[in-house]
Amino acid sequence: MDNLALESLLNKTLNVGAFNDYCPNGLQVEGKSDVKRIMTGVTACQALIDRAVEAQVDALLVHHGFFWKGEPASIRGVKYRRIKALMDSGINLYGYHLPLDAHPVFGNNAQLGQRLGLTDISTLEPDNPTALIACGQLPEPTKSTDFAANIDQVLGRKPLHIDGVAYGSGEQRTLSRIAWCTGGGQDFIETAASAGFDAFISGEISERTVHSARELGIDYFAAGHHATERYGVLSLGEWLAKEHGFAVEFVDIDNPV
Repeated sequence: MDNLALESLLNKTLNVGAFNDYCPNGLQVEGKSDVKRIMTGVTACQALIDRAVEAQVDALLVHHGFFWKGEPASIRGVKYRRIKALMDSGINLYGYHLPLDAHPVFGNNAQLGQRLGLTDISTLEPDNPTALIACGQLPEPTKSTDFAANIDQVLGRKPLHIDGVAYGSGEQRTLSRIAWCTGGGQDFIETAASAGFDAFISGEISERTVHSARELGIDYFAAGHHATERYGVLSLGEWLAKEHGFAVEFVDIDNPV
């Protein structure tokens, strides 16, 4: 497929035009015109780019690409080395940020909910295609420690669990209704608590999040920015392979954050 046609396909599929994002979504670095082999990954770091160069792929498709708002505009240092490696090898870089968080099928939120075994997955704003807070139901009431163990098993990463009961009480809650936002969505915890959810999951945690969970009475799980955002780009790549005939390989560059 032509590289610009692939961009058009991805933009349409992910409803890019609906989002006001912190970075450009779509083709960020242009390479060869004909795309047959694609590598997918979470972040366009040097390690992933080196793997793409070694594998001689035509395109790299990621969730975290380049050119973020507020970063220096000059192409030097780390940014220069990454972009030069892509351009020297003719590799197209496609990056999709918020559209790949919110998509109802390929989105990081939707994919995380499915993998954790949640049902009735939706968002707090069902009529808003850009909504970033997902919600769902556990198949049966579950102790908070058991839910933490399930997250650990699914993601291969032990979450940081903050109890939503009175600090120091030693009690444990039973959870049913769960809300979540992958990546850096920790500040949505107040919205989740106000909506009556038993627990909230995000990737990252801030110092203030601990106090919010305790004072709002909602269990909180920090499951890792990288760990919670592996599955959107993975599922999107699988769809490109199945429906459009691309050769696609997902490469997971480990990141403990």
